[in-house]
Amino acid sequence: MEFNLRLLVQHPEFRLDIDLRLPDRGVTAIFGPSGSGKTSLLRAIAGLDRPESGRIIFRDQIWQSDRVFLPPHKRPLGYVFQEPGLFDHLTAGQNLAYGLKRSRKPMTASEQSYITDLLGLSDLLDRYPGQLSGGERQRVALARALFPQPEILLMDEPMAAVDFARKRQILQLLDQVKSNLDTPLLYVSHNIDEVTRLADHLVILDQGTVTRHGPIEQILSSHKLLNRLCDEPFSLLFGRVITARTGHNLTEVDIGDATLRMPQQNVTENQDIRLHIAARDVSLTLVRPTQTSVLNILDCHIVSIGKPSPDGQCLIELALPNTTLQARISTYSCDQLALAPGQQVFAQIKAVSIVQ
Repeated sequence: MEFNLRLLVQHPEFRLDIDLRLPDRGVTAIFGPSGSGKTSLLRAIAGLDRPESGRIIFRDQIWQSDRVFLPPHKRPLGYVFQEPGLFDHLTAGQNLAYGLKRSRKPMTASEQSYITDLLGLSDLLDRYPGQLSGGERQRVALARALFPQPEILLMDEPMAAVDFARKRQILQLLDQVKSNLDTPLLYVSHNIDEVTRLADHLVILDQGTVTRHGPIEQILSSHKLLNRLCDEPFSLLFGRVITARTGHNLTEVDIGDATLRMPQQNVTENQDIRLHIAARDVSLTLVRPTQTSVLNILDCHIVSIGKPSPDGQCLIELALPNTTLQARISTYSCDQLALAPGQQVFAQIKAVSIVQ
Protein backbone atom coordinates (compact mmCIF):
# COMPACT_ATOMS: atom_id res chain seq x y z
CA MET A 1 0.00 0.00 0.00
CA GLU A 2 1.12 3.57 -0.63
CA PHE A 3 0.71 7.19 0.34
CA ASN A 4 -0.04 9.18 -2.83
CA LEU A 5 0.51 12.94 -2.91
CA ARG A 6 -0.07 15.43 -5.69
CA LEU A 7 -0.14 18.98 -4.36
CA LEU A 8 0.10 22.49 -5.72
CA VAL A 9 0.57 25.20 -3.10
CA GLN A 10 1.02 28.89 -3.90
CA HIS A 11 2.94 30.69 -1.16
CA PRO A 12 3.88 34.39 -1.08
CA GLU A 13 7.55 33.43 -1.18
CA PHE A 14 7.61 30.15 -3.16
CA ARG A 15 5.61 27.56 -5.06
CA LEU A 16 5.23 24.04 -3.66
CA ASP A 17 4.69 21.52 -6.44
CA ILE A 18 4.80 17.92 -5.19
CA ASP A 19 4.06 14.60 -6.88
CA LEU A 20 5.04 11.61 -4.73
CA ARG A 21 4.25 8.02 -3.93
CA LEU A 22 5.57 7.11 -0.51
CA PRO A 23 5.61 3.83 1.46
CA ASP A 24 2.98 3.63 4.19
CA ARG A 25 5.33 1.98 6.66
CA GLY A 26 8.58 2.84 8.41
CA VAL A 27 9.98 6.38 8.62
CA THR A 28 9.94 8.74 5.65
CA ALA A 29 12.12 11.81 6.25
CA ILE A 30 11.39 15.06 4.46
CA PHE A 31 14.71 16.87 4.34
CA GLY A 32 15.78 20.24 3.02
CA PRO A 33 17.05 23.69 3.97
CA SER A 34 14.91 26.33 5.64
CA GLY A 35 12.31 27.65 3.22
CA SER A 36 12.31 24.54 1.01
CA GLY A 37 8.65 23.78 1.78
CA LYS A 38 8.96 20.98 4.35
CA THR A 39 6.52 22.38 6.89
CA SER A 40 4.13 23.56 4.18
CA LEU A 41 4.02 20.01 2.81
CA LEU A 42 3.34 18.53 6.26
CA ARG A 43 0.62 21.08 7.02
CA ALA A 44 -1.06 20.31 3.69
CA ILE A 45 -1.00 16.58 4.45
CA ALA A 46 -2.52 17.25 7.87
CA GLY A 47 -5.26 19.43 6.37
CA LEU A 48 -4.10 22.49 8.34
CA ASP A 49 -3.57 24.30 5.03
CA ARG A 50 -5.64 23.69 1.93
CA PRO A 51 -3.67 23.56 -1.34
CA GLU A 52 -5.19 25.17 -4.43
CA SER A 53 -5.35 21.80 -6.15
CA GLY A 54 -4.18 18.23 -5.85
CA ARG A 55 -4.93 14.93 -4.23
CA ILE A 56 -3.89 13.14 -1.05
CA ILE A 57 -4.65 9.45 -0.77
CA PHE A 58 -3.48 7.49 2.26
CA ARG A 59 -3.93 3.77 1.77
CA ASP A 60 -7.52 3.55 0.53
CA GLN A 61 -8.65 6.83 2.11
CA ILE A 62 -9.11 9.99 0.03
CA TRP A 63 -8.11 12.98 2.15
CA GLN A 64 -8.19 15.48 -0.67
CA SER A 65 -9.32 15.51 -4.30
CA ASP A 66 -11.26 17.78 -6.64
CA ARG A 67 -14.44 16.90 -4.71
CA VAL A 68 -13.19 15.92 -1.24
CA PHE A 69 -11.37 17.78 1.51
CA LEU A 70 -11.25 16.12 4.92
CA PRO A 71 -10.63 18.54 7.81
CA PRO A 72 -7.73 17.69 10.16
CA HIS A 73 -9.92 16.04 12.83
CA LYS A 74 -11.22 13.53 10.28
CA ARG A 75 -7.79 12.46 9.10
CA PRO A 76 -6.46 9.51 11.15
CA LEU A 77 -3.12 11.13 11.95
CA GLY A 78 -1.10 12.40 14.88
CA TYR A 79 0.94 15.60 14.65
CA VAL A 80 3.97 16.58 16.76
CA PHE A 81 5.08 20.19 16.28
CA GLN A 82 8.41 21.88 16.97
CA GLU A 83 7.02 23.12 20.28
CA PRO A 84 5.23 20.50 22.43
CA GLY A 85 2.09 22.66 22.75
CA LEU A 86 0.97 21.09 26.02
CA PHE A 87 -1.80 22.60 28.13
CA ASP A 88 0.02 24.28 31.01
CA HIS A 89 -2.95 23.97 33.40
CA LEU A 90 -3.12 20.19 32.92
CA THR A 91 -0.73 17.56 34.26
CA ALA A 92 1.13 15.31 31.84
CA GLY A 93 -1.41 12.57 32.49
CA GLN A 94 -4.31 14.96 31.84
CA ASN A 95 -2.67 16.10 28.61
CA LEU A 96 -2.54 12.47 27.53
CA ALA A 97 -6.18 11.98 28.49
CA TYR A 98 -7.05 14.92 26.24
CA GLY A 99 -5.41 13.05 23.37
CA LEU A 100 -7.78 10.15 24.00
CA LYS A 101 -10.73 12.35 23.04
CA ARG A 102 -9.64 12.08 19.40
CA SER A 103 -9.29 8.31 19.51
CA ARG A 104 -11.24 6.50 16.82
CA LYS A 105 -11.44 3.35 18.90
CA PRO A 106 -11.28 2.63 22.63
CA MET A 107 -7.79 2.40 24.08
CA THR A 108 -7.32 -0.08 26.89
CA ALA A 109 -5.44 0.76 30.07
CA SER A 110 -2.74 -1.74 29.11
CA GLU A 111 -2.30 -0.04 25.72
CA GLN A 112 -1.97 3.33 27.44
CA SER A 113 0.57 1.92 29.89
CA TYR A 114 2.55 0.38 27.03
CA ILE A 115 3.06 3.77 25.38
CA THR A 116 3.81 5.64 28.61
CA ASP A 117 6.31 2.95 29.62
CA LEU A 118 7.84 2.91 26.13
CA LEU A 119 8.42 6.67 26.32
CA GLY A 120 9.52 6.65 29.95
CA LEU A 121 6.61 8.77 31.24
CA SER A 122 5.26 6.64 34.07
CA ASP A 123 6.87 8.77 36.78
CA LEU A 124 5.96 12.10 35.14
CA LEU A 125 2.18 11.82 34.80
CA ASP A 126 1.38 13.94 37.90
CA ARG A 127 3.70 16.79 36.90
CA TYR A 128 2.67 19.96 35.10
CA PRO A 129 4.48 21.04 31.88
CA GLY A 130 6.31 23.78 33.80
CA GLN A 131 7.86 21.07 35.98
CA LEU A 132 9.20 19.10 32.98
CA SER A 133 12.38 19.53 30.95
CA GLY A 134 12.19 20.27 27.23
CA GLY A 135 12.86 16.65 26.36
CA GLU A 136 10.23 15.42 28.81
CA ARG A 137 7.63 17.80 27.38
CA GLN A 138 8.38 16.58 23.88
CA ARG A 139 7.98 12.97 25.02
CA VAL A 140 4.58 13.83 26.49
CA ALA A 141 3.62 15.51 23.20
CA LEU A 142 4.67 12.38 21.31
CA ALA A 143 2.63 10.14 23.62
CA ARG A 144 -0.39 12.45 23.29
CA ALA A 145 -0.14 12.15 19.49
CA LEU A 146 0.03 8.35 19.77
CA PHE A 147 -2.86 7.94 22.21
CA PRO A 148 -5.57 8.40 19.54
CA GLN A 149 -3.93 5.42 17.76
CA PRO A 150 -3.29 7.31 14.50
CA GLU A 151 -2.69 5.45 11.27
CA ILE A 152 0.25 7.78 10.54
CA LEU A 153 2.32 10.16 12.67
CA LEU A 154 3.59 13.52 11.37
CA MET A 155 6.55 15.15 13.13
CA ASP A 156 7.76 18.66 12.29
CA GLU A 157 11.30 19.38 13.52
CA PRO A 158 10.57 17.80 16.93
CA MET A 159 14.21 18.23 18.03
CA ALA A 160 14.48 21.94 17.23
CA ALA A 161 14.18 23.08 20.85
CA VAL A 162 15.89 20.08 22.50
CA ASP A 163 19.50 20.03 23.70
CA PHE A 164 22.02 17.49 22.44
CA ALA A 165 21.70 15.04 25.34
CA ARG A 166 17.88 15.04 25.18
CA LYS A 167 18.01 14.75 21.40
CA ARG A 168 19.94 11.49 21.61
CA GLN A 169 17.45 10.21 24.17
CA ILE A 170 14.43 11.07 22.02
CA LEU A 171 16.05 9.56 18.92
CA GLN A 172 16.46 6.33 20.87
CA LEU A 173 12.79 6.52 21.86
CA LEU A 174 11.74 7.10 18.25
CA ASP A 175 13.78 4.05 17.31
CA GLN A 176 11.69 2.10 19.81
CA VAL A 177 8.45 3.56 18.47
CA LYS A 178 9.54 2.59 14.97
CA SER A 179 10.39 -0.96 16.10
CA ASN A 180 7.48 -1.60 18.45
CA LEU A 181 4.52 0.27 16.97
CA ASP A 182 3.10 -0.32 13.50
CA THR A 183 2.68 3.42 12.88
CA PRO A 184 4.38 4.99 9.85
CA LEU A 185 6.13 8.32 10.44
CA LEU A 186 6.57 11.37 8.22
CA TYR A 187 9.51 13.18 9.81
CA VAL A 188 10.51 16.72 8.80
CA SER A 189 14.06 17.82 9.57
CA HIS A 190 16.95 19.90 8.28
CA ASN A 191 19.40 17.88 10.41
CA ILE A 192 21.10 15.12 8.40
CA ASP A 193 22.17 13.26 11.57
CA GLU A 194 18.54 12.82 12.64
CA VAL A 195 17.55 11.76 9.13
CA THR A 196 20.27 9.15 8.73
CA ARG A 197 19.55 7.76 12.20
CA LEU A 198 15.81 7.27 11.65
CA ALA A 199 14.73 7.29 8.03
CA ASP A 200 13.98 4.31 5.83
CA HIS A 201 12.86 6.50 2.93
CA LEU A 202 14.16 9.98 2.11
CA VAL A 203 12.56 12.91 0.30
CA ILE A 204 14.83 15.88 -0.46
CA LEU A 205 13.05 19.18 -1.09
CA ASP A 206 14.56 22.30 -2.60
CA GLN A 207 12.60 25.46 -3.39
CA GLY A 208 9.29 23.67 -3.27
CA THR A 209 10.12 20.72 -5.50
CA VAL A 210 11.37 17.19 -4.93
CA THR A 211 14.96 16.78 -6.11
CA ARG A 212 15.38 13.17 -4.98
CA HIS A 213 13.41 10.50 -3.16
CA GLY A 214 13.76 6.79 -2.49
CA PRO A 215 15.18 4.30 0.03
CA ILE A 216 17.82 6.04 2.11
CA GLU A 217 20.49 3.44 1.23
CA GLN A 218 20.11 4.36 -2.44
CA ILE A 219 19.83 8.12 -2.03
CA LEU A 220 22.83 8.46 0.29
CA SER A 221 25.04 5.89 -1.43
CA SER A 222 26.72 8.82 -3.18
CA HIS A 223 29.25 10.50 -0.93
CA LYS A 224 29.10 13.63 -3.09
CA LEU A 225 25.42 14.07 -2.28
CA LEU A 226 25.91 13.17 1.38
CA ASN A 227 28.72 15.71 1.71
CA ARG A 228 26.53 18.45 0.24
CA LEU A 229 23.90 17.75 2.88
CA CYS A 230 26.15 17.80 5.94
CA ASP A 231 28.64 20.16 7.58
CA GLU A 232 31.23 17.48 8.32
CA PRO A 233 31.86 14.60 5.84
CA PHE A 234 30.98 11.17 7.17
CA SER A 235 30.13 7.68 5.97
CA LEU A 236 26.84 5.96 6.66
CA LEU A 237 27.20 2.18 6.97
CA PHE A 238 24.41 -0.37 7.29
CA GLY A 239 25.03 -3.53 9.27
CA ARG A 240 23.62 -6.16 11.58
CA VAL A 241 24.50 -6.74 15.21
CA ILE A 242 26.48 -9.95 15.73
CA THR A 243 27.16 -9.56 19.44
CA ALA A 244 25.27 -7.02 21.54
CA ARG A 245 27.78 -7.17 24.37
CA THR A 246 31.12 -8.91 24.47
CA GLY A 247 33.08 -9.70 27.59
CA HIS A 248 34.86 -6.37 27.08
CA ASN A 249 31.60 -4.39 26.80
CA LEU A 250 31.78 -3.96 23.06
CA THR A 251 29.12 -4.32 20.39
CA GLU A 252 30.14 -6.18 17.21
CA VAL A 253 28.47 -5.35 13.90
CA ASP A 254 28.70 -7.17 10.57
CA ILE A 255 28.79 -4.64 7.70
CA GLY A 256 29.14 -7.32 5.02
CA ASP A 257 32.81 -6.68 4.35
CA ALA A 258 34.11 -6.81 7.90
CA THR A 259 33.17 -6.85 11.56
CA LEU A 260 33.27 -3.50 13.32
CA ARG A 261 33.66 -3.15 17.07
CA MET A 262 32.34 -0.20 19.04
CA PRO A 263 31.47 0.66 22.64
CA GLN A 264 28.45 -1.26 23.87
CA GLN A 265 25.17 0.01 22.39
CA ASN A 266 21.57 -0.44 23.47
CA VAL A 267 20.88 -3.07 20.80
CA THR A 268 20.00 -6.74 20.45
CA GLU A 269 21.62 -9.48 18.40
CA ASN A 270 20.54 -9.67 14.73
CA GLN A 271 19.21 -6.10 14.92
CA ASP A 272 19.77 -3.93 11.85
CA ILE A 273 21.89 -0.92 12.72
CA ARG A 274 23.33 2.18 11.06
CA LEU A 275 26.78 3.49 11.83
CA HIS A 276 28.11 7.03 11.38
CA ILE A 277 31.85 7.30 10.87
CA ALA A 278 33.25 10.81 10.51
CA ALA A 279 35.84 11.11 7.75
CA ARG A 280 38.21 12.84 10.19
CA ASP A 281 38.19 9.69 12.37
CA VAL A 282 39.54 7.41 9.63
CA SER A 283 43.31 7.19 9.25
CA LEU A 284 45.26 5.32 6.57
CA THR A 285 48.33 3.12 6.53
CA LEU A 286 50.10 1.27 3.73
CA VAL A 287 50.85 -1.80 5.86
CA ARG A 288 48.41 -3.68 8.07
CA PRO A 289 49.31 -2.54 11.59
CA THR A 290 50.10 -4.99 14.37
CA GLN A 291 50.18 -4.52 18.12
CA THR A 292 47.84 -1.54 17.91
CA SER A 293 45.03 -0.39 20.18
CA VAL A 294 42.85 0.43 17.18
CA LEU A 295 40.18 -2.28 16.95
CA ASN A 296 38.95 -1.75 13.41
CA ILE A 297 41.36 -2.30 10.52
CA LEU A 298 39.75 -2.48 7.06
CA ASP A 299 41.45 -3.66 3.88
CA CYS A 300 40.38 -1.33 1.06
CA HIS A 301 41.59 0.59 -1.97
CA ILE A 302 41.51 4.26 -2.93
CA VAL A 303 38.78 5.29 -5.38
CA SER A 304 39.52 9.01 -5.54
CA ILE A 305 41.40 11.79 -3.80
CA GLY A 306 39.71 15.18 -3.57
CA LYS A 307 41.35 18.53 -4.12
CA PRO A 308 43.21 19.93 -1.09
CA SER A 309 41.10 22.22 1.10
CA PRO A 310 42.33 25.65 2.24
CA ASP A 311 43.24 24.15 5.62
CA GLY A 312 45.45 21.48 4.04
CA GLN A 313 43.11 18.47 4.12
CA CYS A 314 42.23 15.87 1.48
CA LEU A 315 38.98 13.90 1.34
CA ILE A 316 39.64 10.35 0.15
CA GLU A 317 37.00 7.88 -1.00
CA LEU A 318 37.77 4.27 -0.18
CA ALA A 319 36.16 1.06 -1.43
CA LEU A 320 35.68 -2.29 0.21
CA PRO A 321 34.02 -5.09 -1.80
CA ASN A 322 30.51 -3.96 -0.85
CA THR A 323 30.98 -0.74 1.10
CA THR A 324 32.46 2.70 0.58
CA LEU A 325 34.14 4.82 3.22
CA GLN A 326 35.55 8.33 3.47
CA ALA A 327 38.77 9.44 5.13
CA ARG A 328 40.01 12.97 5.64
CA ILE A 329 43.74 13.30 6.13
CA SER A 330 46.28 16.08 5.73
CA THR A 331 47.78 16.80 2.33
CA TYR A 332 51.16 16.33 4.03
CA SER A 333 50.28 12.73 4.93
CA CYS A 334 48.87 12.18 1.46
CA ASP A 335 52.15 13.28 -0.09
CA GLN A 336 54.32 11.39 2.40
CA LEU A 337 52.46 8.15 1.69
CA ALA A 338 52.37 8.88 -2.06
CA LEU A 339 48.69 7.97 -2.13
CA ALA A 340 47.00 7.49 -5.50
CA PRO A 341 43.69 6.12 -6.87
CA GLY A 342 43.69 2.33 -7.13
CA GLN A 343 46.23 1.90 -4.35
CA GLN A 344 45.60 -0.67 -1.62
CA VAL A 345 45.56 0.79 1.91
CA PHE A 346 44.30 -0.09 5.37
CA ALA A 347 41.74 2.14 7.05
CA GLN A 348 41.96 2.43 10.83
CA ILE A 349 38.91 3.39 12.89
CA LYS A 350 38.93 3.68 16.67
CA ALA A 351 35.97 1.95 18.31
CA VAL A 352 34.97 5.11 20.19
CA SER A 353 34.73 6.99 16.88
CA ILE A 354 31.79 4.92 15.61
CA VAL A 355 28.38 6.38 16.41
CA GLN A 356 25.04 4.65 16.05
